[in-house]
Amino acid sequence: MISFGKQEKSFLISGKHYSYCMYVNAAGLLQHLYYGKKLAPADAAYLVAAQGNNVMPEAGDPNYEMATDRMPAELGSFGRGDFRTATVIATREDGASMSRFRYRSHQIVKGALPLAGMPCARKADETLILTLKDDFSDAEIDLRYSVSEGSDVLVRSLAVRNAGKGKLSLRRAFSFCTELPDVCGTYSALRLAGEWGQECTPCVTPLGEGILRVGSLRGYSSHEMNPFLGILTEGCGERTGECYGFALLYSGSYALEAERANGGTVRVQGGIEDTLFCWTLGAGETFETPQAALCFSAEGLGGMSRAYHDFFREAIIPPKNVYAHRPVVINNWEATYFDFDNEKLFAIIDEAAKLGIDTFVLDDGWFGSRNNDRAGLGDWVVNEKKLAGGLKAVINRCKQRGLKFGLWFEPEMVNEDSDLYRAHPDWAICKAGVEPCRSRNQLVLDFSRKEVVDHIFESVSKVLRENEISYVKWDKNRCITENFTASLPAERQGEFLHRYTLGFYDLAKRLTEAFPHVFFEGCAGGGGRFDGGALYYFPQIWTSDDTDALERTKIQWGTSVVYPVSSMSCHVSICPNHQTGRTTPLQTRGAVASLGATGYELDLTKLSAEEKAEIAAQVARYRKMDGLVLQGDLYRLADPFRGNYFCEMLVSKDKRKAYIVGERFRGVPNEHDRVLRLFGLDEEKLYHIRELSLTASGKALMGAGVFYPRLSDCGSWVWHIEEVKR
Repeated sequence: MISFGKQEKSFLISGKHYSYCMYVNAAGLLQHLYYGKKLAPADAAYLVAAQGNNVMPEAGDPNYEMATDRMPAELGSFGRGDFRTATVIATREDGASMSRFRYRSHQIVKGALPLAGMPCARKADETLILTLKDDFSDAEIDLRYSVSEGSDVLVRSLAVRNAGKGKLSLRRAFSFCTELPDVCGTYSALRLAGEWGQECTPCVTPLGEGILRVGSLRGYSSHEMNPFLGILTEGCGERTGECYGFALLYSGSYALEAERANGGTVRVQGGIEDTLFCWTLGAGETFETPQAALCFSAEGLGGMSRAYHDFFREAIIPPKNVYAHRPVVINNWEATYFDFDNEKLFAIIDEAAKLGIDTFVLDDGWFGSRNNDRAGLGDWVVNEKKLAGGLKAVINRCKQRGLKFGLWFEPEMVNEDSDLYRAHPDWAICKAGVEPCRSRNQLVLDFSRKEVVDHIFESVSKVLRENEISYVKWDKNRCITENFTASLPAERQGEFLHRYTLGFYDLAKRLTEAFPHVFFEGCAGGGGRFDGGALYYFPQIWTSDDTDALERTKIQWGTSVVYPVSSMSCHVSICPNHQTGRTTPLQTRGAVASLGATGYELDLTKLSAEEKAEIAAQVARYRKMDGLVLQGDLYRLADPFRGNYFCEMLVSKDKRKAYIVGERFRGVPNEHDRVLRLFGLDEEKLYHIRELSLTASGKALMGAGVFYPRLSDCGSWVWHIEEVKR
């Protein structure tokens, strides 16, 4: 998978369907050559001969450095002729920052490389480590490339090492740099943009000259822009064409850039957001960057998505959870909000037991003085005035009815009206003498400080130790402001946001390891921290606070561009919907929610007998097909952003089974028949669509297709497809 051409000093990395090639040119610089469809090892020599010297002068030419501005590079240098955005900027004690990193050595090691205190790919077959040395300072950089033979995802990161005796100040330390050639056509950029309740909206725009930059300054990955950037070649669509994906496995403030040079090439790089970043490296110290997952697809966006889904399932999501049946939960939040007591909760639990739901999750309001969103955060002590007998009374009721019990926490937050804040006001992120910026009446705890993380670990652990809890929903309902910590001197304030993220990872690691029997779900006001870093600890994430069955088709469609459906927590809620006011059929709400880790968020005691029967049937049907949610390949069939329909299809790896969910948004009079072509089946197999009583070959279903059903507003359909033996 990783081959080194000793004569031409080339490196060819090959995964399942792609190859990535670079070489050490005559100036000793690491020059990028190729990223695309899979090549043979011998092709590296051709690439060096054909492309290696097309932008650089001959060896010995004193003007060679000014040509680096056009050289495709594996690392963007600074201040020595390359005027594009640099990958790493390291400032010495004398204030100088120019760099020229030359190849020093390399090694190829088996397996994946761990990262200190950060999420990282758990699996890889081989890792290439290329060591570069700066000509003007004692800085060294290790470029890391991890590859798996059965994957189309290449994992990148780098480490900056101070090999000298003085200090280095890292003003930028991106995780990767790569270059895409001028393909005599236009590239487009794909972003997953949005806001609260409208996460992961795919936005495709032409990539013009200059720099396109996406990112977050919010202290976490954010609702507004997911930490992913796609670069599409001309004509790339859902099923055809070439595209590249760049997804950061990081949960903090980040940046991803695509810079189109005058020559038509595109430099893509990214990592920790560098607006405020500055990290001091003392003598002998090393700074490791977060990992990035790069993906090439020659089968359109759908091919890229399926490659990412396999990667997250195989290398990122906790192995003990990834293919295990997910809890089907009933959450009390929209049923009661803060206004609950034993009687209300017991009634919901009793109804849930009759419907086949297996886990009751008690949401916000069970602790401290928490009767509204103005008090109690940080005080993780049961409010027994509200819950007579404490959590144990609720847990015992669950056990009597055959349910497991789950609990909501917001570990990173604090209210000023709380015992924790009164005891430790300095533990909140703030600057003495400056009025703090509030959101949802709360402040953010300073997780860059070990004593704060330690306290929250102990207080949350006490609740988990003393009660039979099988499920935790970990929420985060505001961004970080102030960007200041009293625990660091003035010259090191640029380390704060990354140190906060490391504190979050530390707490997540310690809690998930201390309580391996507990299933952890991530949340940040919905999808505000839906990223590969969070998925390393949380096998599923609350996709959005917007549970409307029409809006959710868009949110889940966009999220699936990168993340597997098994990682999306998808609930059926009451109507009129609490976010949009829309009323949609219960059947449709259940169908859309079945394309993920399904659950319910409503007051079961207020449903009719017919509605309860429908939910019981939904749960039973889901349990029979959730293996496809956990392991199946996703094919997106009808784009909700482009028409009147939404439709997605899950196909088993052996192509013997498939599951289709669709929704029609608006009824239209006198509409002509429309054909829905299926994908992902085996052309030679014979299939039966249960709900249509139709039998046809895979070739017919994918070629001729099936007619869309004619439905009223927000009507839905579900089809189960199984192979029929000839």
